[in-house]
Amino acid sequence: MKKWFILTIMLCMLAPYKAFADVAVGEMIVTLGENLTPEQKNTLLAEMKAPQDVQTITVSNAEEHEYLGSYISKALIGTKAISSSAVTFEQAGTGLKVESKNINWVTDEMYINALATAGVKDATIYVTAPIPVSGTAALTGIIKAYEVSSDKVIPEDVKQAANEEMVTTAKLGDEIGTEQAAALMTKIKEEMAANKPETPEELRTIIDSAAQDLNITLTEEQVQNLQDLFNKLKELNIDWNAVGDQLTKAKEKLDVFLESEEGKSFIDKIKEGFANLIEAIKALFQ
Repeated sequence: MKKWFILTIMLCMLAPYKAFADVAVGEMIVTLGENLTPEQKNTLLAEMKAPQDVQTITVSNAEEHEYLGSYISKALIGTKAISSSAVTFEQAGTGLKVESKNINWVTDEMYINALATAGVKDATIYVTAPIPVSGTAALTGIIKAYEVSSDKVIPEDVKQAANEEMVTTAKLGDEIGTEQAAALMTKIKEEMAANKPETPEELRTIIDSAAQDLNITLTEEQVQNLQDLFNKLKELNIDWNAVGDQLTKAKEKLDVFLESEEGKSFIDKIKEGFANLIEAIKALFQ
């Protein structure tokens, strides 16, 4: 009786200290850039609608350079960490949803794709900054927050791959359009989840097929960059079915894009280009 009484008291004392692995649905964790002023921090916390007792994690500029230094210039990363994020955990099967403010290079769908690659699951994520920024550094904070809250360690090579994917997609977006680049990455991952490629030739077929389905014309260099990236991802221990499950919102955005005026206009322009080419050929023979 005495032993059970002592054990009960100990359990009661430990109860408030819930393990991070038991994170509850609706629970939020916030990442804040190390170089934010106190006023900026308060403004962003209010913007995120963060509760008073929200757990916060600081992200440093050194961490940004650690994960991004191999893929983009030091100038683009900058010398201050200011971008921040709020991660709210959702029910299993919900997938990933991202909304951003003052982020001018990385799109919401690019975050979703990179986070799915890293193994982040079932969360609503809000990325923000007090001034317009590229948004590349936010991924570091989100992954860090997910690790702390879920008590799961994401392998370093997977983190690096997710950051490389985000930058590769953003650079491709500069060349073919951000919507098109994000849609292409979603489509490729969807195909990889359905039929995991075993050879470089099979991977090339998936990339070519995805681009063709979206009426996107890629240069040989762009195809090679995608092959290099996905070959690297293919070698990692990534569950592509789980990745596909997390891309629900990105897939929805892809469908909306293809049905939108911008998407239809993009496809119409390609059709018009082919029509003009045919007319030019006819004119030569005439």
